[in-house]
Amino acid sequence: MTWTDIYLICFIVGFSLTVIAALSGTFHLHLDVHHHGLHVHVPHGDIHAGGPHVSIFNFGTIAAFLTWFGGIGYLLSRFSGLLFWAALSVSTLAGIIGGGLVFLFLTKVLLAHEQPLNALDYEMVGVFGQLTSAIREGGTGEIGFSQEGIRRGAPARSDDGSPIQKHADVVVTRYENGVAYVRRWDELTDTKETN
Repeated sequence: MTWTDIYLICFIVGFSLTVIAALSGTFHLHLDVHHHGLHVHVPHGDIHAGGPHVSIFNFGTIAAFLTWFGGIGYLLSRFSGLLFWAALSVSTLAGIIGGGLVFLFLTKVLLAHEQPLNALDYEMVGVFGQLTSAIREGGTGEIGFSQEGIRRGAPARSDDGSPIQKHADVVVTRYENGVAYVRRWDELTDTKETN
């Protein structure tokens, strides 16, 4: 088997992976970096919350690298008189550039909507909701609320540190470090009526 054949195989495999990735939707992989080592998993289109995962590379990038590397290498090895190392260097550079362009396109355009939602992007002060779990004295519960037609939730603490029972209607008075500080709705209305 000659290097021309190997380049052609790389091109065919890379192009095939591109088609498979496009049809299956598995354009990228997530890399989770834990203290136990590196873990790779394929997402299924849902929004992942919680753990620190970053899309460092993606399936489409690998396919694009193989396609450009194999295609350029095949043309150079078959139709030019370049030496082996020169052809290999040009092919590798072409693969890196092609894969890099696909990586930018996928992460910045096609997959931009898959970024985890950040509650800090929303104006929380004044949001009306209901506790889905009770807040003990000085503790943390959870508030459920509707925003932009979607039911959402957030960690909640009592604004003055007092306990609030589950299902109580509350209003967010401030939002700090991902926690909604709330007061009972009836307390606010009682205060307004007194004044």
